[in-house]
Amino acid sequence: GANIIISCILALLCFCIVFFCFSALHPTGQMTDLLYTEKDLVTSLKDYIRAEENKLERVKRWADKMDSLTATATQDPEGFLGHPVNAFKLMKRLNTEWGDLESLVLSDTTDGFISNLTIQRQHFPTEEDQTGAAKALLRLQDTYRLDLKSVRTISSLLAVKDCFELGKIAYSDVDYYHTELWMAQALKQLDEGEESPLDKVLVLDYLSYAIYQQGEIERALEYTRKLLSLDPEHQRAKGNLKYFEFQLEKQRKVEEEKAQKQKERGKRETTETKKEKKKSKAQTAFQLIPERKKYEMLCRGEGIKMTPRRQSRLFCRYYDNNRNPKYLLAPVKQQDEWDRPYIVRYLDIISDKEIERVKQLAKPRLRRATVHDPQTGKLTTAQYRVSKSAWLTGYDDPMIDMINQRIEDLTGLEMDTAEELQVANYGVGGQYEPHFDFGRELGTGNRIATWLFYMSDVAAGGATVFPDVGAAVWPKKGTAVFWYNLFASGEGDYSTRHAACPVLVGNKWVSNKWIHERGQEWRRPCGLSESE
Repeated sequence: GANIIISCILALLCFCIVFFCFSALHPTGQMTDLLYTEKDLVTSLKDYIRAEENKLERVKRWADKMDSLTATATQDPEGFLGHPVNAFKLMKRLNTEWGDLESLVLSDTTDGFISNLTIQRQHFPTEEDQTGAAKALLRLQDTYRLDLKSVRTISSLLAVKDCFELGKIAYSDVDYYHTELWMAQALKQLDEGEESPLDKVLVLDYLSYAIYQQGEIERALEYTRKLLSLDPEHQRAKGNLKYFEFQLEKQRKVEEEKAQKQKERGKRETTETKKEKKKSKAQTAFQLIPERKKYEMLCRGEGIKMTPRRQSRLFCRYYDNNRNPKYLLAPVKQQDEWDRPYIVRYLDIISDKEIERVKQLAKPRLRRATVHDPQTGKLTTAQYRVSKSAWLTGYDDPMIDMINQRIEDLTGLEMDTAEELQVANYGVGGQYEPHFDFGRELGTGNRIATWLFYMSDVAAGGATVFPDVGAAVWPKKGTAVFWYNLFASGEGDYSTRHAACPVLVGNKWVSNKWIHERGQEWRRPCGLSESE
């Protein structure tokens, strides 16, 4: 920018020199033309300066906005990113808006900034990351039955463009239900007068088609007419209007024919038919609820099957694991969480200092969590497990050995054949859908038991649920839960099928120890029956 200004000034100086030389040899008329030329040059220079000032003002406004936002966010990064909308907007800013800013300043001489931005870009989230954050919001909507108002109040107001992009991502996944929800919200905000580079025509185009794909032709037709009132020459809308009208007329004819046939038959519903229908409805009501629905219900705190009688048999106690010398004078607090399968929780079992050290060790190593692919036998990422994890051993820090020893002392199980301590972080929408822990043979037998530390409180969501038995265990920082995955016979206990619910608000940190069969022969002797 400065170089161009200097060039313009030099051009004006050159022009002035030429002007004075020229004036000595030419009449006044030609001189007047040169004056106007000079004026045009000055006007052009001022236009350029105004353009540069406008650019700088826009950059300054952006910098002030980002300065304020990052100052707030970095005071409590985990709390800030615990809000799913904040996480989505961070992805969106880094993936899209910083790129727009780059385009704005590229014509300037701020080589240092551009170089730095180019270097830092390698650490920026990708389009896939931004899409993943958007899908997390859609997943939370489904699991926790959130309406758009609830989603918007989780954090700052979503702009029209944000709503539109969420709808577009749903559209690309052929998810017309969520496309309609978000496009309708974008339209509502436009109708309320929110300023946006997007126009209603584009939003209505997506909205009408999404509604049509859900079979609501009449509503689709209504929105298409609204679109055409704004843009009468919209070719796709004109074609859709004729098609929707044809489909609606066809639908009406089919309904009329059906009604006419029923009338002609003079069909009368007998008392017997009514009884059969009632019986059929009752049978339907008693059908098993699909696992996915049970999982979502439990995540919302619904459908928990603990009866008052069973609840009265659950106790809390001071526990020393059969007079273990380490816990004779200072037994730990243990409470029953569930009876079948038997799940216990240990309270105040890991200190804040230990939690921070484990997190500190894990953070540089966190990678997208993987699952075992039974077809290829390899570890791979999967949509049903959305978290980042790292593995820690005593070689990383002696504190890990102390934690492992604590688990051994309280469970009485051998840790030498157990897997390394796995640390997992579930951010926005993070989840692990229903699965069994047993089933993996690593040369040390099956996973006999699971120990799970909760290393953070979660503001909303994030429960560990067991859909088959209707159990839900909620995160509480500093506690741990423990259960056996196998019966004493070595057979898998299918009631231990469990899931990690999506984090709605907050940030969930856990660490777990999968304990294997080998080395437990004398510590947990085999049972004689299959379910013993």
